[in-house]
Amino acid sequence: MRVHIGSDHAGFELKGRLIEALRGEGHEVVDHGPVEYDAEDDYPIFCIPTAAAVVDDPGSLGIVVGGSGNGEQIAANKVRGVRAALVYDRDTASLGRQHNDANVMGIGARMHTDEEAVELAKVFLATPFSGEERHARRIALLATYEAQDQR
Repeated sequence: MRVHIGSDHAGFELKGRLIEALRGEGHEVVDHGPVEYDAEDDYPIFCIPTAAAVVDDPGSLGIVVGGSGNGEQIAANKVRGVRAALVYDRDTASLGRQHNDANVMGIGARMHTDEEAVELAKVFLATPFSGEERHARRIALLATYEAQDQR
């Protein structure tokens, strides 16, 4: 699977570890930056292009990494067509995919060990959308609103 990934300074080291681990699992990982540590960088510069790449690359998924994952997940959700879930345990990783067909996961580097974060990413990437009618209906409602809202 192709996985798009981006971070801010707080997620920079974890991003590198996720890239290494996911490539080791056979995933094609596209790094949307940053390419070097900068304590003053701004997460939207990296997370928005990561999310946009997921939308432009059907079948791919994305990961955005920050200190808590909150700002990064919010930035990703600004991209039309993205459903980013803040992942903080195995349940949110799997349910975000199963019930919400999340195509981007946000994760906090300050909230998890590297091993925990890698495991959560693996769960997220391995879990398919259930396709259940009730979940598909809810996603369609969100997509309809997203397509009509001009605010």
